[in-house]
Amino acid sequence: MQLLPPAAADANQAPPLVDYDLFAGDPIVREAVTRGDAEWAAGELTSLGALAGTARAIAWGDDANRFAPILHTHDRFGNRIDEVEFHPAWHHLMTTAVAHGLHAAPWASPRRGAHVARAAAFYLWTQVEAGHGCPISMTYAAVPALRLQPDVAARWEPLLTAREYDFGLRPIARKAGALLGMGMTERQGGSDVRSNLTQAVPTADGYAITGSKWFCSAPMCDGFLILAQAPEGLTCFLLPRMLPDATRNAFLIQRLKNKLGNRSNASSEVEFRDAYAERIGEPGRGLRTILEMVNFTRLDCVIGSAAGMRQAVVQAIHHARNRSAFGRRLAEQPAMQAVLADLALESEAATVLAMRLAHAADAPAGDVAAHAFRRIATAIGKFWICKRAPAHAAEALECLGGNGYVEESIMPRLYREAPLNSIWEGSGNVNALDVLRALRTAPETLAAYRDEIAPALRADATLARAARDLEARLHADGSDEAQARSIVEQLALVLQASLLVRYAPAPVADGFVAARLGSSRGAVYGALPTGVDRDAIVERALPPG
Repeated sequence: MQLLPPAAADANQAPPLVDYDLFAGDPIVREAVTRGDAEWAAGELTSLGALAGTARAIAWGDDANRFAPILHTHDRFGNRIDEVEFHPAWHHLMTTAVAHGLHAAPWASPRRGAHVARAAAFYLWTQVEAGHGCPISMTYAAVPALRLQPDVAARWEPLLTAREYDFGLRPIARKAGALLGMGMTERQGGSDVRSNLTQAVPTADGYAITGSKWFCSAPMCDGFLILAQAPEGLTCFLLPRMLPDATRNAFLIQRLKNKLGNRSNASSEVEFRDAYAERIGEPGRGLRTILEMVNFTRLDCVIGSAAGMRQAVVQAIHHARNRSAFGRRLAEQPAMQAVLADLALESEAATVLAMRLAHAADAPAGDVAAHAFRRIATAIGKFWICKRAPAHAAEALECLGGNGYVEESIMPRLYREAPLNSIWEGSGNVNALDVLRALRTAPETLAAYRDEIAPALRADATLARAARDLEARLHADGSDEAQARSIVEQLALVLQASLLVRYAPAPVADGFVAARLGSSRGAVYGALPTGVDRDAIVERALPPG
């Protein structure tokens, strides 16, 4: 009888990437934590990074996506219950995220570097599984919006900031912790929320909401920020799932979306039938109120895309170091080195910008320049980094070949997840046009952008030339909406390059400037110009060991 060869190292298969420390092995995020005044969080980040690399945590991510949530609209007696059932792995992921404060730590403990520390934790833990980041992110983003209505915030904020994951439908007075979702878009409008048809009628103690939402994120949350048409116009409301008297609010889950990716997370279509809600912010100023939330959800889109890139390039480098072809390791072959180095450049540039945005969120309320920078740079980062993620995931998957195309690998999940952040919280066009609007109506944002890149321009001639070209482009085409994407791409590349020139080692900074701003810029990953130090870039992305 002929025996099959052993499926071991001698079969030229890379071992699973497991039991590694995501924080200790990532100098880029560690340096950003130091720059962002968040070194005090190193102990907790070390603990979370070590957990994220364990076989146990990796299995949670796999199971949460393999066993998708199930909607139960009615019980066996025909009573409406509108409950979503999750695999235990989802609850493990959520428990860990909440215990580490990913949902609200900066609001509970507002100290220097709090948003940077939280961004680093979100970046580490969502590399395990991205879908559960949705309710975590929305809760984080909702708190500043709730504070526009102090009486509502006084009741909800202690629960939203508690580090207790309390899954289950009960009045908030009986809960140890709470999470918030949101419902903005409707079937007829999508991003054009001004066309919303959902109605809000004033009552003796609040509002009665009637209508529907085409996308309601995380319907198992304890409450939702929604937009509805009040007598004064589009207004923001907080709609709880459970009323104080322990009766269910008229919040009906019609179905869960069957999505391309993000399958662990329950996205839904919902209907309201005279559902009770409380107003948040000024009546008729719902968009202004929601912008308090959007600034932070967009930040998390950037962090989430950077996290996906990081996990993809780590998987690609690990595979290439452990698999041989044509007589030598893949990682030793110049063509593969060029691809890995280019993927690493993209990943580091995304991470550095994401963490810089988090640092801007830490600026005190009176820092006008920091807030102007955050206003424009968040939209720039949301457009560019989220749009770069799908192609990055595809190239990293290709590095693994057929082994990256099978579901046992994490790569298909990263690939399916990659387009989401570019769609959620405003698609590419919405964010690109938002940048042009800021440049036109808030000139302090361009001034803040210029101040941010200025220190690096003196250090790199190619970057300085690109910045001059950008200024000419803004002068010539800055009001042309058809040029919005091209302009924002230039803004993003100059900003990323300036951050790398200031903060990254020379091989990374020089490589990025040459590859993204130089005269021989390639159209595909791996088309690096000559002279780029590929080995140094790859080793920085994933040190051996």
